[in-house]
Order: sequence, then C-alpha cells, then structure tokens
Amino acid sequence: MRSGGLEGGRNAPFLSTLKLCLRGSTKGMKYKMKKLPRTPFDGDAVHEECGVFGIYVPEGAKDSPAHEAYTALFALQHRGQEACGIAVCNRGVIRCHKDVGLVNDVFNQKTLDSLPGNMAIGHVRYSTTGQPSRENAQPLAITHVKGNLAVAHNGNLVNASELRRQFEMGGGIFRSSSDTEALVYTIVRKRLITPSIEAAVVEAMKEIQGAYSIVVMSPRKLIAARDPRGMRPLCMGKREDGAIMFASESCALDPLGGAVVGGIEPGAVVVVNGGEVRSLHCGIHEKTAACVFEYIYFARPDSVIDGASVDEARQEAGRYLCEEHPVEADVVIGVPDSGIPAAIGYAKYSGIPYGVGLIKNRYIGRTFIQPGQDKRERSVRLKLNALRRAVEGKRVVMVDDSIVRGTTVARLVKLIRDAGAKEVHMRISAPPFRHPCFFGTDIPDSDQLLAHGRTVEEMREIIGVDSLGFLSVEAANKIAIGAKCTFCDACFTGVYPMPVPERVEKNMFEMEIR
Repeated sequence: MRSGGLEGGRNAPFLSTLKLCLRGSTKGMKYKMKKLPRTPFDGDAVHEECGVFGIYVPEGAKDSPAHEAYTALFALQHRGQEACGIAVCNRGVIRCHKDVGLVNDVFNQKTLDSLPGNMAIGHVRYSTTGQPSRENAQPLAITHVKGNLAVAHNGNLVNASELRRQFEMGGGIFRSSSDTEALVYTIVRKRLITPSIEAAVVEAMKEIQGAYSIVVMSPRKLIAARDPRGMRPLCMGKREDGAIMFASESCALDPLGGAVVGGIEPGAVVVVNGGEVRSLHCGIHEKTAACVFEYIYFARPDSVIDGASVDEARQEAGRYLCEEHPVEADVVIGVPDSGIPAAIGYAKYSGIPYGVGLIKNRYIGRTFIQPGQDKRERSVRLKLNALRRAVEGKRVVMVDDSIVRGTTVARLVKLIRDAGAKEVHMRISAPPFRHPCFFGTDIPDSDQLLAHGRTVEEMREIIGVDSLGFLSVEAANKIAIGAKCTFCDACFTGVYPMPVPERVEKNMFEMEIR
C-alpha cells in the first residue's frame, strides 16, 4: 500500500485556486478555468526518462562547452526524444537554445558556434509532467534580482502542485506546465535569503519532495544535486585538461574522454567554481531508493550507475529468470534492444543456445504514420520482424524487459508463431507492473496495466504464450552487483518511499480559459 498522501490527497487545490483567482476576485467576471482532457498513455512500453548534463571547461580548452554538451546529449538521447536544449554561460551571461525535437534536429553547427562560454548544461526530455512543447523544453533559464541561472531537471516532484499554488498566490506567473518551473522558483526564492547559489539549492532541497537529479548554472558556478533518496541517477567525471562533467549516465562522459569519478551521493550538492570542486549535503538523510528500472530498461547497457554495470545487471536478471522459471526449449531470443542482455544471461545459465530471432528496423520512429485498417499490426511488423530460420519448428524462449498493457507483446508472440515456432515461452526481466510511478517514469494508472488485478495465468492466456515467467521482486533488488544504493520497487509492490498523490497526470497544469 502507499505510504501516504499529499495535502488533500490530490492535485485539485491547484485547479480550485486558479478558479478562485480568475472568477472570484473580480465581480462579474465570467471566465472559467478548465483542465485540458487527460492525456492517454501512449503505447505499450515504459518510456524513457529525461537526461541531464553539465560541464565546466578551463580557459583555452579545445572544444566549447556547447559542442561538448551537444555530444553528451547525443549519448543521452535514449532518455528522451521529445525536446532538448543547451544553456551556456559566457562571462556571466547565460544564453539558452532549446526546442522540440531530437538533438540533431534542434542544433546545427551555426547554432553551436553562436554559444561560446566556459560552462554549459544540457537536457533531453521525455515528458512525465507537462505536454511536449517548446515552453516545457529545458534547460529553464531565468533572470532574478540577484543575477541569473539555468536549471535542467530529471525526475518528478510529488509536491509540485503545492509549490506552484504558493507562488501563484503570491503573484508568480508560470510560463510552462512542467514541475521543473516550480523547482526553479523555489531555488530563486531561497537565493534571495541565502549568501550563495549553492546554499539556495541546499535550502530548496528541504522544500521540494520527489525524485530529482539537477544541474544548476549560475554566472560563476556549476552545481549538481541529487535527491536524498537517490531516486534518479547522476554521476561526475573529470578530464585531463581540467574539464569537470556531470551526467545522468556515464555513457555521456565516454565520448568526451571523461573518466568517471563516481556517482553523486544521495542528498549531495557538488559545486564547481573556477575548476575547484567541493561537496555539500542538504542534511536530509533517508533510506536510498534508486530506481531499479534504470538497470532493467532505462539506462544504456554501457553505463555504470552507482557503481554497478547496467549490462551485467541485465545479464544477472537473465540468470535469475533461468533459476526461477526454467523451461525445456531449443533457442533463447531477446526482444531488441533492452531484452537482449537478459536473454543472453538466460541462455548462458540455462545452456540453451542464444539466437537472433527478431530483427529491429531502426528507421521507424514514434511518429510513423500507420496506414490501413491493420495499422497497429503493420507497425509491429515494420519495427520488428521474425527471423524464420531461427525459430521455425523450435521451442522458443522469448525474453523482454517488461509488459505494460500487453498489446505489443501479444503481437510479437503472434509474429513468432507465424514464423513457425512450435512453442513460445515468455520470460520478463522485471516483476509485473501493478502500480503507477510518481517519480519521473511514465508508468500509467493501474487500470491500464495488464498485471493489475490479474494472475500470471490470466496474463499468459491474454498474450497467448505457452508459459509466462516474471522476475521476482527479490531478484530485481539483487541484480545490480556492487550498487551503492538500495532500490525503489513501488511500481511492482505499491510500497512508495514517500507520500504520493492519489493521481498525477501529464497535463495536470495544462489549462484553457472558457
């Protein structure tokens, strides 16, 4: 069960407050605020989260921070494909370029050349709060009475509605519908009463609740901070020329020649000032609750998160799957791409040969126009196709990272059977999703989840496999060998590490006037 609820148990106070402001404060005013229709869960997969990056380069460095950030964002593109942006600091002046689209769509050589400086932060976005729009793209850059700053954020704040209401009742005006803007304003409010930007970040962390990894850039300093439970990943890297970097994943440091120094500790605030690095702590000490799904799906296999290899963790998941759900079969195949390491692990420990049974078309994106009555079926066959020679006449173990609604996996099973498979045994390298996520992962409401209220046998019948096995919760918490954090598994268990609202929607801050 949930560990609690926020004020009122819902985000409704935000709507009622706005109605009051617009309708009740002026006599005879007929305007009404109406929340936009709820955005339905899109697709049958858990979508990537956001990715953040920050870099300081010493004077005389070969490449500008903007170009470095551009390279890093390419490496983090898997974490978000809706929007991206880069902010740079040049002699105390912060400039930002951002837009909807992929990194290669938003930036070109001319744009990057026009962004000189000695520091930069970057962001790739997948929206979990707020619609895909340029206004919601990050970093967020603002000017205030004590200077200016830019912020990039990965995660979700569970008290965003309360924070936003406070600012609006004080006359604050929001330009976006993302929770990040409430985070930025909280930092600015603290900056007005603290001696430094890092002190402001520390004090803001005592008010914001939820999951966050953030990079903050002021005219002189680059700051990285991670929530006290370490829910969202963040690491630090250095380079021989003196450059200092922060990134959601270590894979973003590799193409820049950066060596991983380590993960940012939960609750830590790391400050870079003129090449000097010092670390503070927000003073809040909680049991760590890193997102275990980073190891199962989100992160790139070549990343190391909190001291644990993602690729090794996924192969460990395959080993546990083999131990918990053995089966007699002729070949093990993985659903590209995130299911492949677990499939290799299953094959290795079972002794069943691994084979390439599904071929992925990497030129089909999310915006693919699906013609015809069988558009969904056609979409699946365009994105993934079965290799007949690998599965025909064989008992197949098919390994995937997760099942959300079950519609896509059912079509994949049909694809394998149509290719001549004699048996299809499904193995999932995550426990069943039974509960929504409130911390920056796009796992929908329970009523949209296949596993909610169903037994494994009922799910097996729905997706049409000969057997179905999920990784146990106990095993999921053991796959990240050497990890320095314990994990959040609330989407599997319903036990949340902090109080959460009853419901959160992407468009909870999207309003129209009627």
